[in-house]
Amino acid sequence: MVVTQAPSVLTDEELRLFQGLFKQHIGLHLSREKKALLASRLAKRIGELELDSFRDYHRLIVGDHAEAQAERQRAIDLITTNETYFFREKKHFDFLRSQVLPRHAHARPFNVWSAASSSGEEAYSIAMLLDDVLGESPWSIFGSDISQRILAKARRALYPMVRCEQVPPEYLKRYCLRGQGEYTGQLLVSRALRERVTFNQLNLTALPARLGPFDAVFLRNVIIYFDAPTKIEVVKAVTRHLRPGGYLFVGHSESLHGMPLELETIAPSIYRKPP
Repeated sequence: MVVTQAPSVLTDEELRLFQGLFKQHIGLHLSREKKALLASRLAKRIGELELDSFRDYHRLIVGDHAEAQAERQRAIDLITTNETYFFREKKHFDFLRSQVLPRHAHARPFNVWSAASSSGEEAYSIAMLLDDVLGESPWSIFGSDISQRILAKARRALYPMVRCEQVPPEYLKRYCLRGQGEYTGQLLVSRALRERVTFNQLNLTALPARLGPFDAVFLRNVIIYFDAPTKIEVVKAVTRHLRPGGYLFVGHSESLHGMPLELETIAPSIYRKPP
């Protein structure tokens, strides 16, 4: 593949074009402070396509034909942030173990939605916990993300060991396989656990009518990328798929304070839908 010189400057006008595009399609709010990030993540791809400017790339991905849609998805994959690791924000897992699971009626499945699952570490962390605590009782985990590229990584379930530092040692032995040879320094989630978790692409700003219901939803470290009206819209949409009495977890740096939502605050970043 011949790669031409990528454009080095993203103008303010071009930034506005991409701001509008990403807001329209995935609800992402790109502030002006993200200008350098946007330029760095798209520049290489623009060079690969032998385009002369960011405007040319915007023109390519703005349409509704198949080629535009495919390339737009690639742009979404490039611009969305996917920083995560196993058992991130441990207090949520402790709360799930001590406060939520003991009250679950084991006669029916306990269903969890990892709504911004990224490369899958969150979903598999929940899976380890559910398998450990619920034993033979039925449970399911559904993971979703906007990025097809990152979902492919989630399904593969192969991770650098550095992302696994928070996994309890007994879980490492029970649910994980250490890589050897070319996979040294990596970890593979066991097949038995992988088969209990499903992943699919979902846009949080355009959720399907039929989804769930879920006993717990992890919507963590994603609403910070939306503007205020979109945050409210997304949380309301997600909450509709939460079972009455179910729990919503958001990131520790996020808050739903002041939003017109039918949720009870249980603890910082933990909310409950009234029974």
